[in-house]
Amino acid sequence: MPLPPPDCPREPSQQRQIRIEGFRRADGLWDVEGHLLDTLPHDVQVGGGLRRAGEPMHAMALRLTVDLQATIRAAVAVSDAHPFAGVCGRITPAYEQLVGLRVGPGFRRQVRALFPPSAGCTHLSELVLALGTGVLQTLATALHRDPAVKPFSLDGCHALMTDGPVVRQFHPRWYRGADALPPAA
Repeated sequence: MPLPPPDCPREPSQQRQIRIEGFRRADGLWDVEGHLLDTLPHDVQVGGGLRRAGEPMHAMALRLTVDLQATIRAAVAVSDAHPFAGVCGRITPAYEQLVGLRVGPGFRRQVRALFPPSAGCTHLSELVLALGTGVLQTLATALHRDPAVKPFSLDGCHALMTDGPVVRQFHPRWYRGADALPPAA
């Protein structure tokens, strides 16, 4: 369902695109890549010179390599376009500090602690947070193959609450509603 039409005339001001892709690697690990692209519909003068309308203001990418437990085994960031030449791109190696973190409860807090505003790039740090969800989505298929393991997505949103009708229908083993049968002994 599309958004309803705006109630007032408007003109474009800024566009951000974020793309996340997950890949299963031949070595048993998983790569999850995020790409962020910002463009403006008008020319703007920045520290790196004049940016013409439609040229990237920010073009950045980040790859996380994770294992099946969602532990980050490698991280690499690049910044192909940014407003301050010779400055912005220097922060990308700092994102190697993500290695060893596990994507799951507390991940966002750990990322924010590693990359406060003065120790990171706002755009790359936002991309890391989006990649957390991308990691879980990428691993979901592999993790849901074992029926004895509770799917990580349960109790993660209102549709997948363990006391709700979706879980009762599609994941009855994990259903915990008032009308649930007692667990088998």
